Amino acid sequence: MKRFVVLDLETTGNSAANKDKIMEVGMVVIENDQIVDEFSTMLYPEKPIPPFITKLTGITDDDVKDAPSFSEMADTIVDILKDSYLIAHNVPFDMGFLNAELSAIGKERLYNPVIDTVELTRIFFPQAPGFKLGILAEYLHIEHENPHRALSDAYVTAKLFLKLKAKVSSLPYETLAQLLKIEKVLKSDLYVLLQEEMDRLAFQIDESPYTSYRGLAFKDHSIRKREKLTIESSFGEYLDSIYEENGSMQSEMKRYEKRDGQRTMSEEVYDAFQAKKHALIEAETGTGKSVAYLLPTIFEAVKKNKKILVSTYTTQLQSQLLEEEIPLIQKLVPFPFQVALLKGKQHYISIEKFANELESTSQDNYDIALTKAMILIWLLETDTGDIDELHLPSHGKVFYKRISAESEGQIDPSSPWFKYSFYQKARKRAQQADVIITNHALLCTDIFNDYQFLPKYEKVIIDEAHHLEETASKHYGLKLDYVNIQQVINQLGLLGEGKWIDSIVTSNSAIVDTISPDRWNDLLTLTRYELDDLFRTIFQFVLNQEGSQKGLSDVGRIQYRYEAKAETKKWETVKEMAMRMIFYLRDLIHLLTIVHQQLTDKELVEETEWKTDILQSYIDSLEQLFLLENDAEFVKWIEIEAYGAKNAVYLYCEPVDISNVLKESFFDVKESVILTSATLTMKNSFTFIQKRLGIPKDRLETKKIPSPFSYEKQVCTLIPSDFPDIGYGKTDDFIAATCESILSLAEITNGRMLVLFTSYDMLKKSYYLLKELMENEKFVLIAQGISSGSRERLKKNFQTFEQSILLGTSSFWEGVDIPGDDLSCLVIVRLPFQPPNHPVYEAKSLNMKRNGGNAFYDLALPNAVIRFKQGFGRLIRSNSDRGIVFICDARIMKSSYGKYFTESIPKVPITFDTTRTLMEKAQEWF
Repeated sequence: MKRFVVLDLETTGNSAANKDKIMEVGMVVIENDQIVDEFSTMLYPEKPIPPFITKLTGITDDDVKDAPSFSEMADTIVDILKDSYLIAHNVPFDMGFLNAELSAIGKERLYNPVIDTVELTRIFFPQAPGFKLGILAEYLHIEHENPHRALSDAYVTAKLFLKLKAKVSSLPYETLAQLLKIEKVLKSDLYVLLQEEMDRLAFQIDESPYTSYRGLAFKDHSIRKREKLTIESSFGEYLDSIYEENGSMQSEMKRYEKRDGQRTMSEEVYDAFQAKKHALIEAETGTGKSVAYLLPTIFEAVKKNKKILVSTYTTQLQSQLLEEEIPLIQKLVPFPFQVALLKGKQHYISIEKFANELESTSQDNYDIALTKAMILIWLLETDTGDIDELHLPSHGKVFYKRISAESEGQIDPSSPWFKYSFYQKARKRAQQADVIITNHALLCTDIFNDYQFLPKYEKVIIDEAHHLEETASKHYGLKLDYVNIQQVINQLGLLGEGKWIDSIVTSNSAIVDTISPDRWNDLLTLTRYELDDLFRTIFQFVLNQEGSQKGLSDVGRIQYRYEAKAETKKWETVKEMAMRMIFYLRDLIHLLTIVHQQLTDKELVEETEWKTDILQSYIDSLEQLFLLENDAEFVKWIEIEAYGAKNAVYLYCEPVDISNVLKESFFDVKESVILTSATLTMKNSFTFIQKRLGIPKDRLETKKIPSPFSYEKQVCTLIPSDFPDIGYGKTDDFIAATCESILSLAEITNGRMLVLFTSYDMLKKSYYLLKELMENEKFVLIAQGISSGSRERLKKNFQTFEQSILLGTSSFWEGVDIPGDDLSCLVIVRLPFQPPNHPVYEAKSLNMKRNGGNAFYDLALPNAVIRFKQGFGRLIRSNSDRGIVFICDARIMKSSYGKYFTESIPKVPITFDTTRTLMEKAQEWF
C-alpha cells in the first residue's frame, strides 16, 4: 500500500465522548512521495462554537451555518481514505472523532493502518524543541500559512511526514532492525516502511558513517588532542582588542552597544585571579556577565596552562554558555581554546546498559517502547550522550535510570564497552579542556567527596551564586524516598520474575545451591513488605500531626520537622520499623556478597558491587535519619503528598549552617573563587551572602556593577494602598482584589502578563477565580502546576498567544527570560518571605536565636530581598523593554523593613495609591 492520506479536523472541543463535533475537514493525498490531491470542507456542527475555539481557529458560527452536515459528506471522506494509510498529527484524536461521527450516523468505523506524526517526530527528531505542529514547522523550516485551519494543518503534516520518511531512509540497518522489534507496541503501523528499508539496505555494501557494536549503531565521536599555546600579549592589550572601538566585539556582534560595566567586571575577575583572592560580584541585568567573566577565565587558563572551572545552577545556563556565549567568544578571542561540559554520571547514557535492555522487549509498555525508539535515533546524532538533550515521556524517565552511566558502576578499562562510554569520553574531554563548565550539584558532590569527581582546578567561577548555599546544604545532607528504594529492590527481582537475579543465576547455576530460591524470594518479599509498611506508617504519622512543625511546601506537599524531644510512642514505632528495614537490607547485602564470590563475569561482578553499595547507602541514610541522636547542627524533616499514594513520602536531612564546612573544604583550599549573580546584595551590602557561605573576609573582594538599562524611563511601579490585609484572615478577600486588578491591568496591557506567587495554594485559588471572573475567556490563562508542561513549555505557550496571562510560583521567580513586547506587566502578589514553619528556615532561625542573632533581619529578610530582586528582574531584559511592575503587598510601603526591598532594586518611580488611581496611571503610562 503506497497511498497515504493526511487528515486534519477542527472540532468544537477536545472530546467526542462529550458530544463535541467536527466543524472542518482537511485532507491531503500522498502517492510516490508526492502530494497529488487535496480535499477540504466546512461542516455544520449542530451546536454553537465556543469562544475559545473561535479564538484559536478563527472559525465562527456564521462560517458554518450554511455548511453541509457530516452525514452529507461522510461517504466522500471515507472514499478518499479507501485503501490508504491514515496519517494525522495525533491519530487517536482525529481518528477517534471521525469514527465517533461515523458510528453516530450508523456507518462502519474505519480500520485503516495509521501513522501518527506526533509519535514519529518524537522518535525520528528526538531533539526537537517540542512536538506541536507549529513548533515542528518552525524547527524543520516548513511554511505554515494558516495554523489551526484543517487544510493548512494537513499540508504541514503531509510535508512533515515526507521529512520523516526521508529520515527513515537515512537510518542504518542495525537501527531499523531494533525499531522493528519495538514497532508492535507503537501507535503507528510502521512494519512495512521499516522492512522495505531493511530489504533495500541488505543489498547495499556502502560503508556506514556510524559505529556499530552488538547490534547497536551510534555516532562516532573521537576526541581531538589538545594543543598547547603561548600567549604573548598582556591582559590589558587582550581586553583592548575586544572591547575598545573597532575591537572584535564591535565587528562580530550585531547591534553592539558598549557596556562599561562589562569590561569592569572582566578586570575585577582577572585581578582576583592574580591576587589569589575570592570575589563577590553583583552584575545587574544587562551587564553581559557571562561574556565578562569568560574572557578573563579563558585568557588565564590558556596563559597559565591550568584548568579553570565555571559552575552554574541551571542546565539552561550551561546550555546557553556552550551554545551561545562560547561560539561568540571563539570569534572575539585571537587564539584557540577548548571548553568541555561535565555533569554527574546520572546525566549520561550507558550504551552497554541500553544494549542489554534492547534484548528484552516482552514487558515494554508504550512509554518504554517510545523511549527506546527515541534513544535509538538519538544515539546516531548525539556527541555527548547527555540525556538532557531529550524530552522523554514520564515513564521513560524511570526507564532511563536503569540505563544511565550511574547504574553501571565502575567500568573496567579493559572492557570493550569502556571505549564507547559517554561518561568516560566526557571526563577525557574535561581533562583536555582549558575551561570546564559544570553545575553546582556536581561541584558540591566533588567538594564533599575529597575532590574525586572533577579534574584538578585551583580557580573557579560560580555563576548564579545565590544558589550555592542551598545546593551545598542538599549535597551535604540526605534525601530518601519510597520510589527510589522501591525501584532498586524491584530491579533485584524474585527468582522466576525474569529480573536481574535471574540473569545472575543463568550465568552460574551453582549460585542456586548457594542461596536457595526460597531463601532469596522470602527475604525479598519481606523487604518489599517492610518498605511499603514503613513509608505508609510515616505517611499516616505526618498526616495526624498538628501544630507549628507542620506546614506546606511551595509545591503543595505537607512538611513536618521532627526532633528528639518531640518523640512519641508513634514515632518510636516508626524507628522500630526503620530498624527492621535496616535488618532486611543487611540480609540482602549478605546474600549478594555470597553471590559476588561465585561470579566470574566482570560485568556482573561490577553490577553486584554497585547494587550492594546502593543498599548500604540506604542503610546509612536510615540510620542517620531515624536512629542517630538528633544533632543540633542538622535539620530533619518529612514531606508527604497528601492526595498522592499512601507511601508518597520524602525524607530529608540538611545542615543548619553550611558556612564552616564550605570555608574549610572549599574557600580555604582554593586559590580564587569568583561568585557572581544579578542578586547578591541587600541595600548594597554583601554581608549576608559572605556570612552564609563562610567566605574569609581577609581574602575577599566585592564589586557591584549597575545595570546599563534606564529603569526610571522603562519601569512604572504601582502599589495599591487599599487591598484587604491578608494578615487578618482575609485571604479570600485579598485573592479577589488581586484577581480583579490582574484582569483590569490585562485590559490595559493586552495580557502579556507574568504573575508571581509565593504559594501554590494561592496560585491555584487565583487561577480558578480568574476563570470565573473572565468574560468570554478573553485572555488565555496558563498556570504552573495546572496547565501541563515544563516551565520552558509554559513560557513558550505564553509567548504563542497574543493575549495571555502566565501564573507562576517557585521556579518562575528567576531564569525566565521573556524579552520585548511578549511581557509588558509583572505582578508580584506577595513579598517572597519563606513560610516561618518551613523546616529549614525554622531550624536556621532557632540556631540564630541560640547564637544571639535576629532571625528576621539576619535570615528571613535578606533571603526575601534577594528573591524579590530576582522576580523584579523578569520584566526588563533589554534596552527597549518597557513595562509595569504591580506589587500587591503593601508591606513594601507600610512596614519598617519595606525600604530594604525598594532600596535593593534599581531606582524606579513608585506610586502608592488606590487601585482605581493606579489603573488610571497605568492607562496613561502605556
